[in-house]
Amino acid sequence: MTYRPSIKDITFCLDHVIGMSDSYNTSAFPDFDESLRDAVLDAAGQLAGDVLAPLNRVGDLNGTKLDGDRVVVAPGFLDAIKAYAEGGWYGLAADPAFGGQGLPKMLEQACFDMFHGANMAFTLLPTLSQGSIEAIHAHGSQAQKDLFLPKLISGVWCGTMNLTEPGAGSDLAALTTKAEPNGDGTYAITGQKIFITWGEHDGADNIIHLVLARLPDAPKGTRGISLFLCPKYLLDSEGNKGVRNTVKCVGLEHKLGIHASPTCVMSFEGAQAELIGPPNGGLAAMFTMMNAARLAVGFEGVGLADAAWQKAQAYALDRRQGKSLITGQDYAPIYDHPDVRLMLAQMKAKTEAARAICMATAAAIDAAKVDEDNARHKRREDFLVPIAKAWSTDRAVEVASLGVQVHGGMGFIEETGAAQYYRDARIAPIYEGTNGIQAADLVGRKLGSDGVAARELEADIRSFLEINALQADFKAEFELLHAAVTAFSVASDHLLTQKTKAPLDVATGATTYLQLSGDLIGGWLLLKGALVAQSQLATGDAAWLNDRIKLARLFCAHTLSHAPAHLAAIKSGYGALDGLTLSLD
Repeated sequence: MTYRPSIKDITFCLDHVIGMSDSYNTSAFPDFDESLRDAVLDAAGQLAGDVLAPLNRVGDLNGTKLDGDRVVVAPGFLDAIKAYAEGGWYGLAADPAFGGQGLPKMLEQACFDMFHGANMAFTLLPTLSQGSIEAIHAHGSQAQKDLFLPKLISGVWCGTMNLTEPGAGSDLAALTTKAEPNGDGTYAITGQKIFITWGEHDGADNIIHLVLARLPDAPKGTRGISLFLCPKYLLDSEGNKGVRNTVKCVGLEHKLGIHASPTCVMSFEGAQAELIGPPNGGLAAMFTMMNAARLAVGFEGVGLADAAWQKAQAYALDRRQGKSLITGQDYAPIYDHPDVRLMLAQMKAKTEAARAICMATAAAIDAAKVDEDNARHKRREDFLVPIAKAWSTDRAVEVASLGVQVHGGMGFIEETGAAQYYRDARIAPIYEGTNGIQAADLVGRKLGSDGVAARELEADIRSFLEINALQADFKAEFELLHAAVTAFSVASDHLLTQKTKAPLDVATGATTYLQLSGDLIGGWLLLKGALVAQSQLATGDAAWLNDRIKLARLFCAHTLSHAPAHLAAIKSGYGALDGLTLSLD
């Protein structure tokens, strides 16, 4: 079975869980309505299913190759890159002043949901361009915006992020790449960057590298980081592609997965660049790129989980083995074995929960443009970003692993394709700050010293419970949600109290707090959808709607029910780790 774009699931999430209609015909999105939304999703589904998905296995088998300093991409990928640009997909949510379409972030990411499910290795290319567009739009000069944004938004040029160095992984304070003034307003960048996704290829006329580097008099640490714009080809006086700059790919990483996405070692040898933003102000610009990238990586997890579930579900319906405990049929589809059906149901429920969490994050970004109370929406976005990134990508690895398990021995054989999803998914919890860093960010900057964003989230969930208190059909699920939000509240208070008294306890509990938060939000949003599904049973697709209800029930019983245990783990703190040596002797 090939990948099928999950337009029905995505549309239900947008309409009935997230409330996309709040963005229709607003001052921020004046020409946006349901018909336009549906047309865009249908077109994205066609691109994902007809163009990108057929290249997924091709790219995995062929990978990319380095010929001198030229990267040769997998067969068919150059045509796909061209089709993506010609379709206007780079500019979906970009500023119309520079050629973008100005549509909501929710819609943009709904399309990326399908693109990643169809072919994550390919979709990493526009994901990086998206981050570049947002960084230049937020921090570039007017001249930089006018010159670079139209070409990036049209897809004529592509963008990259050059952050990581061999001696400085996630510790950007340790980066050593230098930027020396040339005396004419430009700078000479010298250094090496590693793990640069799509850092070199022939799919665009130019590649615009956004590079973190240090000026000669820069302060130590992250306060001394500046952001530079360094094109593969320098521009002539009219802004057109000119001579080759002295930046090149000197190596390709041999990776566990995403073989068709070139992961480059980039060498800057006095490469000409220009400063973006103020000197030593690169950290703010970097976080603009990182926030965009972290949400995008969350959707990578959603798309991969969806694709892994689709493949496993199709296999379970086709593969026959043993006697069904449900029907008594001999040589029954393995879907009739409760263990297999439970795995598939958990895969689907967690995928839908991850989708809802990521969409809720995108909705907060859009709401800040629509609603005057944008400070609250910004707090919600900031709080959700690390959860969307980390919870969703952890679930993607879990779901892809279950997909291999459903296939049994055939899942461990490359020809079935189940293993590719597991291999591809494994990078996502590492990308854009490991999930441990996301957890530290959540309990650190995002929880803050007053926990306002956590309190607001708790209030919204308690309000949902109060409004729906008479829904007797979901009594057990609401009790689990109430216990989970109470555990979340107690955990938040505990971490806030311990921040100054026992920072090691806070750091130790961070990942579990993120897990608890994701479980809570996922359960809440799935139950919102389940209530709508129940109300539509008499008039809609009863079987499909009934699945929404059962998936929410299953998530509450098998995932949300763990909330008290998560709270206990958070409270246990650092004690068991203190003095632990784990000696290899």
